[in-house]
Amino acid sequence: MNRSSFEIQGNIVDVVGKRIFQGTVVVRDGRIDTIREEPVSSTEFILPGLVDAHIHIESSMLIPSEFARLAVIHGTVGTVSDPHEIANVLGVPGVKFMIDNGKKVPFKFNFGAPSCVPATPFETAGAALGVVEVGELLNMAEIKYLSEMMNFPGVLFNDPEVMAKLALAKQAGKPVDGHAPGVTGENAEKYIQAGITTDHECFTIEEAYEKIKYGMHILIREGSAAKNFETLYPLIDEFPDQVMLCSDDKHPNDLVVGHLNLEVKRAIAKGLNILNVIRCCTYNPVKHYNLDIGLLQVGDDADLIRVDNLNDFNLLATYVNGQKVAENGKTLIVSVHETPINKFEIGKIQTSEIRVKPEGNHIRVIGAFDGQLITEQMIVEPTIDGNNVVSDPTHDILKMVVKNRYNESTAAVGFIHNIGLKRGALASSVAHDSHNIVAVGVNDEDIAAAINLIIEAKGGISLVDAVTKITLPLPFAGIMTGVEGFEVARLYDEMDKKAKAMGSTLTAPFMTLSFMALLVIPELKLSDKGLFDGSRFAFTELCRK
Repeated sequence: MNRSSFEIQGNIVDVVGKRIFQGTVVVRDGRIDTIREEPVSSTEFILPGLVDAHIHIESSMLIPSEFARLAVIHGTVGTVSDPHEIANVLGVPGVKFMIDNGKKVPFKFNFGAPSCVPATPFETAGAALGVVEVGELLNMAEIKYLSEMMNFPGVLFNDPEVMAKLALAKQAGKPVDGHAPGVTGENAEKYIQAGITTDHECFTIEEAYEKIKYGMHILIREGSAAKNFETLYPLIDEFPDQVMLCSDDKHPNDLVVGHLNLEVKRAIAKGLNILNVIRCCTYNPVKHYNLDIGLLQVGDDADLIRVDNLNDFNLLATYVNGQKVAENGKTLIVSVHETPINKFEIGKIQTSEIRVKPEGNHIRVIGAFDGQLITEQMIVEPTIDGNNVVSDPTHDILKMVVKNRYNESTAAVGFIHNIGLKRGALASSVAHDSHNIVAVGVNDEDIAAAINLIIEAKGGISLVDAVTKITLPLPFAGIMTGVEGFEVARLYDEMDKKAKAMGSTLTAPFMTLSFMALLVIPELKLSDKGLFDGSRFAFTELCRK
C-alpha cells in the first residue's frame, strides 16, 4: 500500500446521504475509487476531513505551511482563510505570499479577497485594497470568496466603493462573508439583501435567529479570544443546513491542543445529532464556498480522517488527497523554509511620548471582557503623578498605547480595565486590524521597554517586568514566524503563563490585547490616531470634565 492507493474499513460517516454504515473505502491515486457497504471487523469511524469555515491563519502566528503541520493532527484538512491581516500590512503581495506558501504542503487552504483594507479610515495601515485590487484578487482561481465585509455602515448607506466590491464578487460568482456584530432588524435585512451570506460575529442566539430568518448562514465561533459556542450551539440541530463551525483566531498554544475537533466533541457531548454536527464542519462549508475538498464520496479527493469513536473523537489518521499527513497525534508534513517579508519603519520610543496631561476630572476607559471582542466605555477618575495620568493597578486601570509601525508619529494613549496586570507590561504587533504596536502596562517605563522590544525585532510579542524581558519575534509582516510550530507554541505558552503570573486574569491576555485596537467592534477602542467610539463610529476625547 502506498500513500495514495489503499483500502480502509470501518463505520463510514456519509454526510451527503446522512447515514452511517459499515464498509470499505478504496482509494486509488488520491481519489475515492469505490465505497463498498459490507460488514467489517473494524470499529473505527471514517469521516470527511474537517474544514474551518472562517479563520485568519495569521493569528496562529504561523505561516500557512506551518499552520497546516499542526492543524492536521486534529483532523483539519482545509480552511476558509481570510488573509485580511497580512493584507493590512503588505497588500496584494501579502495575500499572494499566503497562497504560494500554502501550496507547498498537502493541505487545502482556500483564501478570500479581503474586502476592508484598511478596515477604517481612522487608523494607519501598511496597504490599501481598493476596487481594482479586490477585482484582481477575485479573478484568481485560488480566491474562493470576498472576505468579511466589516464595513457594515458602508453597506447600509450604499457606499460606492463597498457596493462596487460586492458587485465584483457577484460577477465572479463567489460568496461574500459578513461581519455585523449586533446588527439586527431592518439593518440586518438590508445587509443580507446586499448579497452577504454569512456572519461569525453573533454573540446572542436571538441575533443569530434573526439573521437566519433573512437567509444568512451563521458560523459558530470558538477561538482563542472570542468564544460563542456555548451560546449558539442549539442552532446546529435547529438549523443544520445554515450553520458552520469556525475558530476565527487560534493562537499557537491552543492550536497544539486542538482545533475544530474540540468543537465537534463538545457538540456531541451536548447530545446533538452527530450527522448535523459533522456536516457543519464538512458538507456545509464545502458546498457554500464551492471548495475542492472531498466529502467521502466516490470520485472525491480522499480528504478524510479516521477516529476511534464518535464520542471521544480521538484522531487516528488524517489524509489529504490520499496522502497520510498525520497519525496518532504526530504530523507527517515537513516544514517549509521561507524568506520573511515585512514592513516596519520606525525607531524606538521614549517614555515622554506616552505621558498624558490631565485635562479633566474624569477619563474614558476601555472595559475589556474575557472571551469577547466587544468592550464597554467606563468613566473613572484619573490617577495623576507629576502632571501625568498614570496606570492604577490597584483598581485595574492600566495605560494602553498604540504606536504606528509604518511611519514616525506620536503614539496614541488610552486606558483599559480588566487586563489585570499587577506588574510589568505586554506589547504586540499583532493588533487587529492594521497591526500597529499595542501595549499595556503598570508604568510608562515598562510600557516603553515592551514596545521597543517589538521595534528591535521588527515585529512580535513581548513581555517585560523588573527581572524579565521576553520577545517572540514575528518577522513575516510582523505577525507570523516560520519557526517550527510546536516550538512557537511552547514559547507562546511560556509567555502566556508569565503574563498571568504578572496578574492578568484573562484567558488569553495577548489575544485579547490584540483586539483592543479593532475599531469595527464596539464600544470603545484605541487606534494609532486616538480613542475611538465604535457606537458613534467617531473619535472621542480621553479626558472629560
